[in-house]
Amino acid sequence: MTAVQNRPANTLTLREVHELLDLRRGDSLEFEEKLDLPPLTEQEIEELTQLQELYFSYLADDTLNEGQVKFLFVSPLLKLAGFLSSDIKINLEENIADIHVEAEESQVAIKGRMDLLAIRRGTRAPFWILVVETKGGTGATSLGMAQLLTYAYKGIENQESVWGLATNGEDYQFVFLQRGSPNTYHYLPKLGLLDRRAIHRLLQVLKSIRATL
Repeated sequence: MTAVQNRPANTLTLREVHELLDLRRGDSLEFEEKLDLPPLTEQEIEELTQLQELYFSYLADDTLNEGQVKFLFVSPLLKLAGFLSSDIKINLEENIADIHVEAEESQVAIKGRMDLLAIRRGTRAPFWILVVETKGGTGATSLGMAQLLTYAYKGIENQESVWGLATNGEDYQFVFLQRGSPNTYHYLPKLGLLDRRAIHRLLQVLKSIRATL
């Protein structure tokens, strides 16, 4: 009988994710290669300025925890981008179905819980739009990449590609995951709340991902 080794997703290294999930890093991409970035309205720019000022106020006090990152920054950005609508379902802290893979003489069951998942409603099979992994303000986005890729991997079981986002509230790292042999993910330019152009681009990217439905 083959032994089953349970592995929480948050204990996996990026190298282990590559090996267990047959996942490879592809060439880095520019946003324009995958998305049509829309212009922003004056109202959207004003709200982004307010969100940036809010971040600076928290930055002056202390670092952010994961809950604050999701509530204060990820949620408002998703709302501005149009994700809070009747045709999209937002799941929070959702357990993934175990990922079973063969590893040498044992079977590995990867378990985990996604911070946030946006799914399109009205389709027979759930269509994953965006997977989000958050970290506290002291954690680099790279620390969440192994988890993010593991969760996004579940999305490409039933669709060709899925977008992922790792954030600590200040930095926003998008990845684009594609099904294939091997499965491939691509980094996009990192964006952040400290720079006006970057925060504008951040909302443009989220709006464009939303518009691809």
